[in-house]
Amino acid sequence: MAAVFSRKPAYTAAAPESANGGDLRARLMAAAANPYIGASGAAFLFLLTLAVLVLVTGDPKAGAPVIRLSLSDIGATKGAPDGWREALAAEGAEEAPLLPGQMDLSPQPFARQASTEEAPEAFTDLAAAPVASGGALVQAPLPGLSAPGPGGGPLPVIAPDGRTVAEAYARPFTPDGRPRVALVIGGLGLNAQTTRAAIETLPPEITLSFAPYAEGLQGWIDLARSHGHEVLLETPMEPNDYPANDPGPYTLIAANRPDETVRKLEWLMSRATGYFGLTNYLGSKFLASDPAMATFTTALKARGLAFVDDGAAARRGGPIPRASAERGIDDDLSAEAIEGQLRALESGASARGQSLGVGFAYPVTISQVRNWAGGLNARGVQLAPASAIAKR
Repeated sequence: MAAVFSRKPAYTAAAPESANGGDLRARLMAAAANPYIGASGAAFLFLLTLAVLVLVTGDPKAGAPVIRLSLSDIGATKGAPDGWREALAAEGAEEAPLLPGQMDLSPQPFARQASTEEAPEAFTDLAAAPVASGGALVQAPLPGLSAPGPGGGPLPVIAPDGRTVAEAYARPFTPDGRPRVALVIGGLGLNAQTTRAAIETLPPEITLSFAPYAEGLQGWIDLARSHGHEVLLETPMEPNDYPANDPGPYTLIAANRPDETVRKLEWLMSRATGYFGLTNYLGSKFLASDPAMATFTTALKARGLAFVDDGAAARRGGPIPRASAERGIDDDLSAEAIEGQLRALESGASARGQSLGVGFAYPVTISQVRNWAGGLNARGVQLAPASAIAKR
């Protein structure tokens, strides 16, 4: 009997319920020592405390918690339409209906930034040293300098007072008497990482050119101008090996009728606004055609645009602001070769007073240009935007 009794839990050996207070305390202490009962008691106390806090601080008539801001606190909101304050403050105002297009994706290019672990090694140096914007350029479009184009996009026009986009959207420049060198970095808008690197790490005097097929093109141009860069729009033109080398569906073809060339041009130009001129993408055959180039320059003159080419149209003038590159800096994609071409641009500027180069948005190009530009002042050369080199 003793052996059976000894196998029972300890609390079963206590006296009956009629025992005195000391026995009751002993039973309570034994119960508290049980881990399951102790955890349940702690949980009950926590819930009880939480309920008291809700009763003291909450609104018994309210549902979910509500955050309230005064209208004056919201006054700094940017881009709010006229009358927003009155609409919010109106007595009994109802929620505005959702209209078609209000949930469209934004054209602003807020692409996810790759981490150091997932980014290619060539990109890690580009984000290391962003430069100051040097003064943001005015946001486009400016009044009087655009009109609806194909599909509703903005086409550049000459303002009633004679202002042109070539003048209005160029980066302001004041020569200081030193030789000046300009550089255009192109192919932007197609790769978010290299586009951001060029916009955010290159000096604002560097001119940037964007592909017309880029997604979110207007957002990229706005971002570039907010960092002080003037902008060119790339125009795909027929190369000698077309169609094996095809720059896209809106390529300007040398043999096309003038109205077809103008139709394609207007589609390209209406993709965005804020650029001061066009630049060629390829185009060895188109640029060599007198009739094709006559149509092209006439259309640009009517729109108040400049034309900056990569050197392939160096012998062509025209009644529009013009500049031709002296050399490409990254035909050889080695850091040493690019540095050599950049130093050659300096030599050309010293010999002739100014020079213009072009490059592509390769990571190595962006890195080399950034380092090279940082030492120009010490070498007695002034960095200038491409628009400062352009002349009629």
